[in-house]
Amino acid sequence: MSYSHEPNGGPDPQGRPQAAARVALAVNGMGSFTWDLAGGEMRYDRGGLAVMGFGPGEFDGRLSTLGERMLPVELPAIEEQVERALRERSGFSLYFRIRRRPGGALRWTHTQGHVVCDAQGRPVRVIGIIRDASQELRAVDQTEQLRLARSDRRRQADIVGHVSDALVPTLTVEDVAEALTTTRLLDQIGASSIILGLVDNGRMGLVGANGVADDLIRDFHLSRLSDPLPLTDAARTREAVFLTDRTDFVRRYPAVEPYLSKFPQAAAAVFLPLIAHDTPIGAVGLTYEGRAGFPQDERTVLTALGKVIAQSLQRALLYDQEHELAAGLQTAMLPGHLPDAPGLTLATRYQPTRARGGIGGDWYDALTLSDGRIAAVIGDVQGHDVTAAAVMGQIRVALRAYAAEGHPPTTVMARTSVFLTELGTDRFATCLIAVLDPRTGMTSIVRAGHPEPVLRRPDGTGAWLDIPGGLPLGLAAQGAQPVYPASETVLEPGSTLVLCTDGLIEARTADIDEGRSRLLGALRTGPRHPDGLADHLLQSMAAHTGEEDDVALLILRRSRGRPAPAPQWETDIAPNDPDALRAARLALRTALSGWSLEALSDTAELLACELVTNALLYTGGATTLTARPVRNGGRALRLTVSDTSPASPRRRAATELHTSGRGLMLVEELADAWGIEPRGNGKTVWCEIPLAVP
Repeated sequence: MSYSHEPNGGPDPQGRPQAAARVALAVNGMGSFTWDLAGGEMRYDRGGLAVMGFGPGEFDGRLSTLGERMLPVELPAIEEQVERALRERSGFSLYFRIRRRPGGALRWTHTQGHVVCDAQGRPVRVIGIIRDASQELRAVDQTEQLRLARSDRRRQADIVGHVSDALVPTLTVEDVAEALTTTRLLDQIGASSIILGLVDNGRMGLVGANGVADDLIRDFHLSRLSDPLPLTDAARTREAVFLTDRTDFVRRYPAVEPYLSKFPQAAAAVFLPLIAHDTPIGAVGLTYEGRAGFPQDERTVLTALGKVIAQSLQRALLYDQEHELAAGLQTAMLPGHLPDAPGLTLATRYQPTRARGGIGGDWYDALTLSDGRIAAVIGDVQGHDVTAAAVMGQIRVALRAYAAEGHPPTTVMARTSVFLTELGTDRFATCLIAVLDPRTGMTSIVRAGHPEPVLRRPDGTGAWLDIPGGLPLGLAAQGAQPVYPASETVLEPGSTLVLCTDGLIEARTADIDEGRSRLLGALRTGPRHPDGLADHLLQSMAAHTGEEDDVALLILRRSRGRPAPAPQWETDIAPNDPDALRAARLALRTALSGWSLEALSDTAELLACELVTNALLYTGGATTLTARPVRNGGRALRLTVSDTSPASPRRRAATELHTSGRGLMLVEELADAWGIEPRGNGKTVWCEIPLAVP
C-alpha cells in the first residue's frame, strides 16, 4: 500500500463538504485512505497518518513501510481478508495491531475498506477509513488476558492433578518411577522427557526415565552429589534449576554437552529437588519443547509439583523398607530347607500380599520323622501383621516338636490347638498335616478348618480330596481336648499332592467354588515337576485372586519308579526270653555282613546288647531293635532301640564294685553320636557308629 497526505490525490473541488467530512473524522480519531491498486500506492489524510503514527512527510506511500509497523504474525490473516475482498468485489473490516515506533507499545487499530471497480468490473482502487481502536479493545484485551491467565492457572492445576492421580495407587519406589515416566503422563503435563533420581549414600541413583537416552542414564547413574550436574545441583542446593538457554546449560554443566544432541527439540528444562522431612531424597528433571521460559506462577506450580512427588516417594521408601524387614522376618519364620526323601520331590512357595507390607500368618513346613515318613504341614494364622507372624512361628515350632516326639498326626493337631489356646492370644489358625510314607505312598491327613488338599493323578486329572476336619486351632474350650479325625489315602507313583492356603483360591469378587474349579484347571495344564508346577499355579491364579491375600504352597510328588527300599534290619525282643537277645546278635552280624560293614560287628553287638538290656531291665515291656546303614561324613551304622516307657535312661557313675551303670558310658565312648527321642507311646534311644575310613 502507499499513502499521500490527501485522499483522492488532490484538493477538494467543492471544498467545504469534504473539509467538513475530514473535520468530523479527525474529531472522532479517524482518518481516510485511498489505495491505488494499479500503482500500489496508499494515500492517507492527516487523520489517517495520525492513527498510523506517521509525522508530516514521514510516510512514503509504500506498502512495505506500512507493514513494518504491523505485527508479522498478523500479516497473513490481513492479506487473506483483503485478497478475498478484491476477488469478491466487496469490502473488508478488520482489526490489527501496530507499533508506532521501535520498542513502543502496541496499539489496536480498526480499518474498513470498499473496493471500487471500473466500467468493466475490474477493481481499480480501495477507499476506506482507519481509526484508533485501543480504547475499544482495551476492555476486550483485558478480558482475553484474564481468560488466558485463568486458562494457564487451570492448566497448571491440571498438571498437579494429573501427577497426583498417577501417584495415588503407588506403593513401592518402582511403582512411583513407573507412574511418573509413562508417555501418557508426559503428554498430560506437556513435557517431552522426564528423569527421576534418588539420593543413595551421597550419590544420585537414576531409577526411572522416559525420553532420555540410555547412554546418558548409564553414564550418570550413581553420580556423586558434588558433581556439577542439574539433578545433583537441585538435590544438593535444595533449589529448583530452571534452564531456558542451551548455551547457559553447557556453561553450567559442561559434562552434559555431548548428550544435548539427543535432545534437538528441547528448548527449556527444570530440575526439581525432592525434599521430605527437610531431607533431600532425590530430584526430578523435565524438558520442554517450544518453550521460551517459566513465568513466576508456573515456577510456583512446579515447585509444588516437586513436593507432591517427594511425599509419594518418601511413602514408597518407607514401604520398601518395611517390606524388606517383613520379608526378612517372614523368611526367618519359614523353614530353611526341605527334607530329602528317596522317591519324593517337594516344592514350596510363599507369596505375600503386596497390600499389607508382605507379612502375614501363612506358613508351610516339612520334616522327616524317625521312622522315615515325611510330615508335611501347611497353615494360616488369622491376620496380616507382625503378631500373626509371631504366632505362626510359635505354632510351627510346637508342631515340629510334637511330631518329632512320635505322636500321631491327630494328637499333634490336638496338642497344638491346646498350645495356641494357652498362649492367651486372640488369634486362631487353620492347619493341615499330611504324613506320607515315600516307600508305600500311604498318607494320613488331618485337617483343622483348612482347605482340603488337591490330588493330581498320574494321568493329569485332579480332584479335591474329601477330608473330614475339626475346628481351627485355638478355638477349643479351655481345658478341653479337641478331636481331629484322620483320613487315610494312598499317593500312587506319579501322583502329586498340593497343599495350599486359601489365598490361592479366594477372591473378594468371586465365589470360592470358582476358585476351586480354576485351581483344578491350572493343575491339569501345569508341568509335572513340583517347582515348575508351583510357579505355574501362582501365575495362573493371580489373575483370579488379585493377590489380595498371602499364599503358602507345598507340593509333594511321588516318583513313578518304585524307590529302592532303604536297607534296614529290625527285630522285636520280648522280655523273659533268654534266647531272643542271642538270636538278635547273630541276625545283626549277618545283616552287617550283607552291608559290607563286618568291621563294625563287635562294636555294634556290644552297644546293641547294652541298649536292649537297659530297656528290658527298666521298662518291663517289649523292645524293638533296628539297624540301618547311614551316611555321616562316610559310612556309618545307626542303631535304635524303642520301648513303651517315657522314662529316659540316665548316665550313672560306676565303680569297680558295681556290676551295672556302664552302658551309656560305653555308648558315649564307642558311638559317634547318640540321643533320645520321645515318642507318643514311649521313646527311642539311638546311636551312630562310624566306619573308620583309611
